[in-house]
Formats: sequence, C-alpha cells, structure tokens
Amino acid sequence: MDPETVRKHFDRIGRFRVLVIGRSNAGKTTLLQRVCNTTELPEVFNAKGEKLDATVVQGSLERGDHDIENELIFRSNRGFVFHDSRGFESGSVSELELMKKFIADRATTKQLAERVHAIWFCIPMSESERPIVAAEERFFNECNTAHVPVIVLLTKADAMEGKAIGQLRDEGMQMKEAMLGAGSLAIQILSEVIMKIRNQLDGCKYPPKDYLSMSGMNKETADCEPLIRCTTNALDEVELQKLVVSAQQVNFNLNIEMAVR
Repeated sequence: MDPETVRKHFDRIGRFRVLVIGRSNAGKTTLLQRVCNTTELPEVFNAKGEKLDATVVQGSLERGDHDIENELIFRSNRGFVFHDSRGFESGSVSELELMKKFIADRATTKQLAERVHAIWFCIPMSESERPIVAAEERFFNECNTAHVPVIVLLTKADAMEGKAIGQLRDEGMQMKEAMLGAGSLAIQILSEVIMKIRNQLDGCKYPPKDYLSMSGMNKETADCEPLIRCTTNALDEVELQKLVVSAQQVNFNLNIEMAVR
C-alpha cells in the first residue's frame, strides 16, 4: 500500500483501535508486544490524553487493575491503540456493565477516531479445564457487539503439549517416548477444546465472529500474520481492512493483497 493511501486512511479514521479482553494471565501484554514488534511496555494515556506515570501503570497491570478508557500505545507502532479490560475472574457485575457501556459508546460513535474497530477476547489454553467461566459467557449473551467484530483468541495454545505429555505418561509411556508423541496428541486435545468453546459460544446471543489459536507469543520471532489476517477478514468495511493492514507495518504480503483489492 503506497504511503499516500496509508496517510489518507489514518487522516480520516485515525489509528486502528482494539479492545482487548481477558483474564490477567491470558498473555495479553505479550500478545500486543508481538503485534507491535517490541519488548517494551506500552505508554498509557488517560481519557484526557494525559500520559500516566509508568510505575503506577506497571503496578496496576500486575494487579490486573485497568481503566478501560485508558489508551495503550506502543512507541514502536503508533498505528494501533489498545484498550485493556480486566478479566472476569471475579464475576463482577459492575465490570460487565462498564464494558457494555464502553462498547455501546465506542462501537457506534460518529467520531471515527474514537471508534473501537475490533475486540480480541483472550482465553488462555493453560486453563483449558475451565475455558469459559460463567461471567465470560454472560458477555456473549448480554454485550451487544453487533457493530464490532469479536475474535476469540485461544492464547498459550502451546500449553497443550504439556498436557499431552502428561496424558501419555499417565498411560505408561516413558518421558522420551511421550515427548516424541506429544505433538499430534496436543493438536487433537486443542481441537477438542476449541470445539467445546465454539459449541458453548456459538449459541450465545452475540457470538464471536471468529476463533484463532495463538502459540509461541513469548518468542520475539512469533508470527502475528494469522491474527492480522483474521482481524482483517472479520471487518466489513474495506477502509478498515486497509487500516489494520497498514497499521501492522511488518507483513508485506498482506499489504500487497490489500493494495490490489
């Protein structure tokens, strides 16, 4: 995509804005770092545009205490703006109500620069025994996301390999054999968990637009193309598709694909 076209999209719409939802251990920060190709923590700005103190922000992040109105922006890539919602572990009704209001306001606002364009709902596969808690299911039944696509990201999918090794060991295999045979079993276990999640969420009033498993995000070489592609395909407006592709900066194949559309 040529620089002039990119500039026009950013001038008209602003940056690509994503609401990231998930439990405090879902790997959200690591995921965003990979998307923005950095190991640094984001700068955080409040609703007035004031930059918040980094030490205060870090303490809040560690406690899982977030203000959904705050903007998270990485210096390495200012084409994305992220909003982080605390997880649903506590099942707090007030948290869900705040999120419902935020999405209702931001998904349809006439101020294009303030609009939320996509929601990444992170579910850690390291907790596959309880992949969907009741409060999370309430989100998909009560939060009107008709105007913004929700993509369920099954983070930490590589945790399935450990589960596969454990299962094979329980069946009597030696560790070396179990490690060699874990790959195919891990894929099978992940597939079963995804099917369970889909069956649970697809029947909700506001089901996700798509599902995507994510693994290896703790590695700096992790490939985020599937996430960008999935997000692009979930968007109905071509302008927004071009905006997210141009914002990601790295994958030239996606840029070329969007340029010829």
